[in-house]
Amino acid sequence: MHKILIIDDEENICQSCLKILSKMGWHAEYAVTGYDALKLLEKEPFEVVITDLKMSSMGGMEVLSRVKDLSPDTMVIVITGYATVSSAVEVMKMGALDYLPKPFTPDELRAVVRNALLERDLRIQNRHLRESRKKEATLSHQLIGESPQIKTVINMIKKVAPTDSTVLIYGESGTGKELISRAIHANGMRKEKVFFAVDCGTLSGNLLESELFGYRKGAFTGAHENKKGIFEIADGGTVFLDEISNLSPDVQGKLLRFLETQEFIPLGATSLVKVDLRLILATNRDLKEMVHEGTFREDFYYRIFVYPIMIPPLRERTVDILPIAYHFLEQFRQAMGKHLTGFDEDAVRRLMGYDWPGNARQLRNVIERAVILCEGDVITPKDLPLGGDTDELMEQVPSTNEELKELKKTIRRKAVNKLERDFVLNALTKNEWNVTRAAARVGLQRTNFQNLMKKYGIKRPVAGRS
Repeated sequence: MHKILIIDDEENICQSCLKILSKMGWHAEYAVTGYDALKLLEKEPFEVVITDLKMSSMGGMEVLSRVKDLSPDTMVIVITGYATVSSAVEVMKMGALDYLPKPFTPDELRAVVRNALLERDLRIQNRHLRESRKKEATLSHQLIGESPQIKTVINMIKKVAPTDSTVLIYGESGTGKELISRAIHANGMRKEKVFFAVDCGTLSGNLLESELFGYRKGAFTGAHENKKGIFEIADGGTVFLDEISNLSPDVQGKLLRFLETQEFIPLGATSLVKVDLRLILATNRDLKEMVHEGTFREDFYYRIFVYPIMIPPLRERTVDILPIAYHFLEQFRQAMGKHLTGFDEDAVRRLMGYDWPGNARQLRNVIERAVILCEGDVITPKDLPLGGDTDELMEQVPSTNEELKELKKTIRRKAVNKLERDFVLNALTKNEWNVTRAAARVGLQRTNFQNLMKKYGIKRPVAGRS
């Protein structure tokens, strides 16, 4: 049975709250001073404390602070007749979960307590999950999932991390290749040393070579002083080279020599530099096929193909979609200060039924956006930017040219409406819901920006609520 403590120096308010909460089947007690309340809290734990902000002896602010010291898991709700934005912000900063101004209805009280109980359960559940998987979480470095495929990957990381062997990670874009490389580093002998990630697809051959190996003064036009490369800076640690299919044959050859000797010659230098370094490489291409095509060096391929780890795309391990989604939900919910409890059934079906061509990276972006858009306690399909109504319309096949024209207009209108709504929400959240500042930042007059808010029913969230 849930236990709730009410604190108010007006006994009639305490008794009214006691009556309302008891009818819900919850065990409720009350105290008319903060001192009496703390005595009760020292004897037994309460899941939720509802305290008045202004009391004659010990005020609600002090009660809140003392409750958090005594019982960090207790959810505190502050009630008062002195409802101001500043006081709401202050108590929320001090750790209050919610803020309820007097007078309030029985439904409002029940709703805020129900939300507090759900929030408490969620926090405890997440903490237990983190603690029970602490070792595994360190190993997987946020590799979330229950599928046999991801468990195989985690097991492979366990085996190779303590070694100094070269690892080649295969996987589509967004599958988490860098996460795996970081997990290998974090659980290996070099974990106290530097980890350096390099995207080989963003640098040309000559520029990449100078970034990796460094150069000496005068090596080329503009080389006015000596520069250490990434390999020298990361001496003793790990370097992760992503998208190695983009490496030029010359750079492949120099990396091959480095893997054999742990030595390299910076551009413009005449002597070797020796370092102690582990290389982890990754690609989303079939390197063996590239070898057959003559676009990837065969000797380099066989030198790096020591311990390949294959990451399957998200569409091939759908059982992992929901755990990953909840992981991102908790991450963004906390960051944005929202009290979301999960996804409704329709949202779950949409998440599970989607193909996820961008894999976990795309899922992360979708959940972040959903947390921004969601105005309730749970995420619904309308919060998930997966196409929605536009996708459903596009599945309709028109029978005539006139129907085709009308359908195109409808799709265009819906797409523009969705884009406008997301545009306004994005501007507001980035500017802390300051309408004037948000309008100025996006280059609109305040009245035009407000018209867009009105058009899509966008209103500032109430302080302390989702």
